[in-house]
Amino acid sequence: MSATPPVGLPRRRVLVAALLAVPAMTGCSFGSGADEAPDPLIALADAARADVDLVRAAITADGGLAEKLQPLVDARAAHAAALDAEVVRLDPDRADAAAPTTPAPPPSLGRDPLARVREACEASGAAAAAAAVDLPAERIGLVASVAACCSTYAVVLV
Repeated sequence: MSATPPVGLPRRRVLVAALLAVPAMTGCSFGSGADEAPDPLIALADAARADVDLVRAAITADGGLAEKLQPLVDARAAHAAALDAEVVRLDPDRADAAAPTTPAPPPSLGRDPLARVREACEASGAAAAAAAVDLPAERIGLVASVAACCSTYAVVLV
């Protein structure tokens, strides 16, 4: 009798073990990699903060726009807060992430600050509408309301 094990059995076990180790090393996922993509609400919250900065700059450039644009500042600030809260709800580790401390440079308004604000609202509304298409049901309401608000402001800021 031979004391050595059969030749084919150890190789198969090594191969099976190697194949089983691959998912363990990659996070046990053979999926589409959706977990690797950043949360789309982060970009929407960043856009909301950028819109707040833009609208404030427009108010500074033309004080006569304050009454017309202050509700938009309030709405976009509320959007940023709500979107941030939803991101943190699904990823509590993001709550510890520090917000950028360096102020953004003043946005460029061009000759017509109101037109620039309108364009930003259109872009933000379109981005939120596009993001809503791929979101789970529990997040669609928030993002759809952001899209509706931005799109409405883009129309009424004439």
